[in-house]
Amino acid sequence: WGSCQMPSIKGINMTVGQEQQAGMKEKQVLEDLETHLTRRDTEALFQEQPQTGNQYLEDTLLRSYLKTHLPPKVLEEVHQDLERFGNRLLTKIQRLSWECELNPPAFRQFDAWGRRVDHIHTCSAWRRMKEISAEEGLIAEAYEKRYSNWSRLYQAVKLYLFSSSSGGFSCPLAMTDGAAKVIESLGIPGSLKNAFDRLTSRDPEKFWTSGQWMTERRGGSDVANGTETMARKQPDGTYRLYGFKWFTSAADSDMALTLARIADAEGQCTQGSRGLSLFFLRVRDEEGKLNNIQVQRLKDKLGTRQMATAELWLQGARAELISAEGRGVAAISNMLNITRIHNVIGAVASMRRMISLSRDYACKRVAFGKLLKDHPLHMQTIARMEVQVRGAFLLLMEIVRLLGLAETNLATEQEQLLLRLLIPVAKLYTGKQASAVAVEAMESFGGQGYMEDTGLPVILRDALVLSIWEGTTNILSLDVLRSLAKSQGQVMAVFLSTVQVSPQLQPCSASPWQSLLW
Repeated sequence: WGSCQMPSIKGINMTVGQEQQAGMKEKQVLEDLETHLTRRDTEALFQEQPQTGNQYLEDTLLRSYLKTHLPPKVLEEVHQDLERFGNRLLTKIQRLSWECELNPPAFRQFDAWGRRVDHIHTCSAWRRMKEISAEEGLIAEAYEKRYSNWSRLYQAVKLYLFSSSSGGFSCPLAMTDGAAKVIESLGIPGSLKNAFDRLTSRDPEKFWTSGQWMTERRGGSDVANGTETMARKQPDGTYRLYGFKWFTSAADSDMALTLARIADAEGQCTQGSRGLSLFFLRVRDEEGKLNNIQVQRLKDKLGTRQMATAELWLQGARAELISAEGRGVAAISNMLNITRIHNVIGAVASMRRMISLSRDYACKRVAFGKLLKDHPLHMQTIARMEVQVRGAFLLLMEIVRLLGLAETNLATEQEQLLLRLLIPVAKLYTGKQASAVAVEAMESFGGQGYMEDTGLPVILRDALVLSIWEGTTNILSLDVLRSLAKSQGQVMAVFLSTVQVSPQLQPCSASPWQSLLW
């Protein structure tokens, strides 16, 4: 105890009660001193939480890219909006994201009186994310084309900033964007105008999200042989769908696009991809009742738990045929391209989030007598991850730049070929990369990276789906081969010449492009 002076009670005449009271006081003083010292020692073990500020202002690569590529007038408007959005993400939206994780969707099949209701309950934070998505024009921006060919890139940047704070809402946005793209590619027929207007609305009261119902019991990617859902034509020209959808993400969406086989008068269906047609359907009617759909259960997933993914029985769901009969796969291909790009956005955003937190932690955490940032080996690890995410970011920006040109009829034939090649390549590359970076970044936090309440394991779990959803590695590889074969090798020639001469790709994007070349 060193020089600590304890109160002396010797030499004083006391009663027995007084002696007991003095002894208790002496014991209490000893306990207080011991507790104080114990707490002081424990407090020294606490670690400071890593934090980030305005994601837009702190992302120097993003700001540099926009300054280099955007026309000055566009840059001025976009910069102001992105700075505002970054502040909104920091002060309002990030906490909603954590609420979505803590309050996943719940399924109630029957009410108290035994009536089947099939109600999927989502938390208020999830519903607020839908409103914010409309307010920020996260879908609308790409279709309003306020900035001509730069509108798609601007939308991608907002989605990139939103993704890691969206509480999983980026997934329904991907399918919503894809559905809007399909309807636009069909010329926005009159029967679908209301749906298109709602999918691209900035009004939270009108905004719809869309599902993408393709996966059935026989599998996901092999839609030609795996789709069993049957469509029966009705006297009024609509169709009734019968089948089982094994994996429907964002089951709380307002509408969906789905594939089915049209039955003839004898009930026979054409097999293979030539028998598939594309349908539009509302999930619920105006009163909120399901459209002859039964929810079997919600999926118990490793990650993306914030979003309701369900198994659905279609038992005569009313639907509208929107593609030419037997041309469903071709019609929905636009949706797949958009959702794959969203997958890339989510992957790059996930990596950026993990590295930003890791860098901030390195400036706060002391180990072996100095900050982590002063340990060369630790910083080398972070630097390697930083190179990867920068390369992936620039690859993403190149894809959405090309998409913007294609959507405004400004893309050359070579640029269209390059876009066709890069979408599956980037989806493959960044999907695998995101999981690896998440694991490496978690390790940079030591044991804290493994603690559930830090939020870091959530990022890892959600990243693992990125190499699976919208095509696994082998499926994407075969897609690349198809693009090479269909163009008779012209795609590869365009790719090689672009890598060698394109000024916007050379300064700091060596990592992904060299990897693709290897």
